[in-house]
Amino acid sequence: MANETPLTLRQIEVLRAVMVAGSIAGAARILNVAQPGISRTMKHLEASLGIKLFTRSGGRYVPTPESQQVFLQLQEVHKKLVHLQVSIGQLERGHDVEISLASVPSIANVMVPLAAAGLKARYPDIRMNIEILKIEEAIDFLLLGKGQFVCMSHRFEHSSIVFEPLAQGHLFCVAHRDHPLASRAKVTAAEIAAFPLIGIDPADPYGAVLAEIFARQGLDFHIEIRARFGTTVLGLVRQNLGVAVLDNFTVADLPRVEPDIRLIPIAEPTPFRTYVARRSDLEISGFAEAFIELLRGEMDAATRRTAT
Repeated sequence: MANETPLTLRQIEVLRAVMVAGSIAGAARILNVAQPGISRTMKHLEASLGIKLFTRSGGRYVPTPESQQVFLQLQEVHKKLVHLQVSIGQLERGHDVEISLASVPSIANVMVPLAAAGLKARYPDIRMNIEILKIEEAIDFLLLGKGQFVCMSHRFEHSSIVFEPLAQGHLFCVAHRDHPLASRAKVTAAEIAAFPLIGIDPADPYGAVLAEIFARQGLDFHIEIRARFGTTVLGLVRQNLGVAVLDNFTVADLPRVEPDIRLIPIAEPTPFRTYVARRSDLEISGFAEAFIELLRGEMDAATRRTAT
């Protein structure tokens, strides 16, 4: 009775190689292996199947009549394996894959593009859709299925959304190079509060993160110019209209691109956490997980570079 154990992919490769090459030596060359391994596989196969697959004619291996149908099926299997390998190769490059994500501006301006570059290097054919959202827009983005996750500088309670730690950051005092604080090696919260401030409304969740340094010490502070986003705050500081407090992710590339703006370390500890928000009832894709991994690495590196 023939063995009903299914053929392995390796056995299928060997059978087809012998059929195509017409010899053990030729099959060994096709598969780039030693001849004895091909011979052993063929003997094992014929013993297991209980049929003779080849006859030798003029030094060549010729399929027996009873094995003709087997080899017709073998060709079909090989074609499907080739197609499978092509599909896997395309998937490895991110072909026909798109990930959609969103981020608050403080993470989106510098950190997200760095992570996107890393993802494209890993999966050259992948497509990305990246949106910049206010914190309050994250719920609709996730629950309406517009994207897989949102990078957040704040967390809140919601029965359908889970928050996972992304990275820890800290704050800087940001001033024009002509401002009295610009030459300082370090400043305190009280020293910052003594000057007119440019900032985000403390009622805004991101603004509350930035204002926490003053609130924690019970300091009076006056935001004379309010702006919605950190990039606008930087533009106002560039005009020397006041000083600001911003997070290290927003200002990560300032030393390279902004010669007129100075980053001054703050004496007091100013840690804060960022998060990835996603729907609790859905798993994110492996490509999305790779993006988050890359983003976390970029943000951790930025925090290490600017640690005081």
